[in-house]
Amino acid sequence: MDDIKTYMQDMGRSARAAARLIAQADTATKDRALREIAFALRVNSAALLAANALDVAAATANGLDAASVDRLTLTEKTVNSMAEGLLQIAQLPDPVGEISEMSFRPSGIQVGKMRVPLGVIGIIYESRPNVTADAAGLCLKSGNAAILRGGSEAIHSNQAIAVCVQAGLKAAGLPETAVQVVTTTDRAAVGELITMKEFVDVIVPRGGKGLIARISADAKVPVIKHLDGICHVYIDDDADLDKAIRIADNAKTHRYGVCNAMETLLVAESVAAQVLPPLCKIYLDKGVELRGDAAACAIVPQMNEATEEDWRTEYLAPILSVRVVADLDAAMNHIATYSSQHTDSIVTENYTKAMRFLREVDSSSVMVNASTRFADGFEYGLGAEIGISTDKIHARGPVGLHGLTSQKYIVLGNGQIRS
Repeated sequence: MDDIKTYMQDMGRSARAAARLIAQADTATKDRALREIAFALRVNSAALLAANALDVAAATANGLDAASVDRLTLTEKTVNSMAEGLLQIAQLPDPVGEISEMSFRPSGIQVGKMRVPLGVIGIIYESRPNVTADAAGLCLKSGNAAILRGGSEAIHSNQAIAVCVQAGLKAAGLPETAVQVVTTTDRAAVGELITMKEFVDVIVPRGGKGLIARISADAKVPVIKHLDGICHVYIDDDADLDKAIRIADNAKTHRYGVCNAMETLLVAESVAAQVLPPLCKIYLDKGVELRGDAAACAIVPQMNEATEEDWRTEYLAPILSVRVVADLDAAMNHIATYSSQHTDSIVTENYTKAMRFLREVDSSSVMVNASTRFADGFEYGLGAEIGISTDKIHARGPVGLHGLTSQKYIVLGNGQIRS
């Protein structure tokens, strides 16, 4: 344990020193590093796949479930996608140094804000090795140093990617310690990382609810996170029903195991008998299990009866809860009670209702006439994202480059003194 503590403290100290240098790097240098890392990934593709094969073999032998093994596995295509993702980050505008909201005060000074890096970001994640490249790229472009701790099942893959990252940093003249990947699989390293307040400015956990809950409970460093994605679509009595069916179908069935998939469908009682039969036929034909309240079950008898726990559950599976509600107020009351404040959407042609929904629903993404599946960094024009935040802090919703920066006040004067 003493060895782990010393190891992590040394890593933190190196990251803090590198953070000062990476924060000073200009856009051209950071973009060159991103391109060099992408080049290194492609050139070393065979070595990456060989390292990944070791992880996949061990995971299979240890009985890791098929879905986790699939997330762990790299192919030529995924290596190329990692490289392409870094090149896309290089093309994004650099947020660091951006000045906004400048205004003159009666004293003659100008006051505004400048966007600055957070400093050192610790990222803790599970099976997916591609997160190593994505996280490194986003932290680098936003001027931050990073300490990355991937899952033990991906240790060889992550180390191989780290070699490429550090080669790219070196080629661009940036400190290799700007991105460090933890080399030990000892879980004590996580405990150290999330409590090193003197070295780490923020923690970003990416993984299952258990991982995120543990880190949130134990961390002494601020955490950017979300626990659940209990997303809702409300079909209003002023909805275009054809539009509503398309949106509600896509929100649930486009992909099941993602945090922005709809888990509960709310339908206004005045249109429920019209919209639920054709919509639920689509769900049933696609193998979705339906769990409804009494009113919904009466309209679609193939539904199972929903329990109180269903309204609070993120299924991440082909299961959907359905509730018939009296009106917009009842829908928003349901959302206020059960939503995880991730993403909620209304389908309506009524402008006043749409604006009420946008103002009053307290989620990180609130939508009108759109599928909840749009709630991610790429679709929002942010490029790659480090994750989703449902916290009420500077970063809320998809966390891209701007979410990995903060703002400081700047003052420009010409000799003014306070009287």
